[in-house]
Amino acid sequence: MNQPVGPSPARFVGIDVGGTKALGVALDESGAVVAEETRPTPRGENSLEPLIETLVELAGSLEVEVTLGVGVPGLVNRQGVLQAAPNLDGVAHFDVAGRLRAAFAGAEMRIEVDNDATCATVTEWKLGAGAGVSDLVLVTLGTGIGGGLVVNGELVRGRNGFAGEFGHMVVDPTGPLCPCGRRGCWERYASGSGLAMLAREAAIARRCEAVVELAGGDPQDVRGEHVQFAARAGDLDALAVIDEFARWVALGLSNLTNALDPEMFVLGGGLAAGADLYLDGIVAWFGELLYQPHLREIPRIAFATSGPRAGAIGAALLPTL
Repeated sequence: MNQPVGPSPARFVGIDVGGTKALGVALDESGAVVAEETRPTPRGENSLEPLIETLVELAGSLEVEVTLGVGVPGLVNRQGVLQAAPNLDGVAHFDVAGRLRAAFAGAEMRIEVDNDATCATVTEWKLGAGAGVSDLVLVTLGTGIGGGLVVNGELVRGRNGFAGEFGHMVVDPTGPLCPCGRRGCWERYASGSGLAMLAREAAIARRCEAVVELAGGDPQDVRGEHVQFAARAGDLDALAVIDEFARWVALGLSNLTNALDPEMFVLGGGLAAGADLYLDGIVAWFGELLYQPHLREIPRIAFATSGPRAGAIGAALLPTL
């Protein structure tokens, strides 16, 4: 039976640019995902023009109509200029928003570009674990740590647009060197890379034998997934590493609470897939480390619910805020 012919739903397109792929989604007016596509992220010294071409082609294939939002990893100013992007080769001071507006000149369409974690914050705030919360902090636990901030029902970007770089809070000035050039940044301990580092340190101290075996016998090859696998199997050394990791996460959350006093933390990023391993420990340590917990309503902690499409969905929503 033929379906009645009518106007197609409006398309709000968002693209999340990662180190290896760009994920695009199209949303209808209700916020539902109606289409999804990916393209490889251009790499190499001459990747700037191919990156814009990829974004334009991806947006076109998703039939963009109303808005286009793009989330990129790195420091993005309030004009949509990508000032620094450590995971995108050769990209610095690159006017992504300006180039996209030029590419779509003549189209009656709003275009916004922002940090990928800021985009994920929008998704969790509007549609995910933090829906309805007016004071929210998103912390992404991945290879590093990023984040975003909602205060009094408004997305906060900061004076330069760089708000949410929580991973570079220094929690140990004599700690391990961070790629940013400083020592002891929070993400050295509380990210996926930090979990692996804690496990390698335990392995070098002749603990975590099961974890090392999963890694092929070399402590230097230990990764976070090896710790998770051993912990799920009940290995006590792996569970001890998980507990130490939870303490480092909670330490940063307690510092953020002292500074921001949020209602809720949403934890996203790749480690959200192991929420059942981490959440109880993080909550327990948070209660131990929090300043004056008896004088406040303790912020709720939950893991993100939007999955790997959070950045792209939030990018699509950005221009509507």
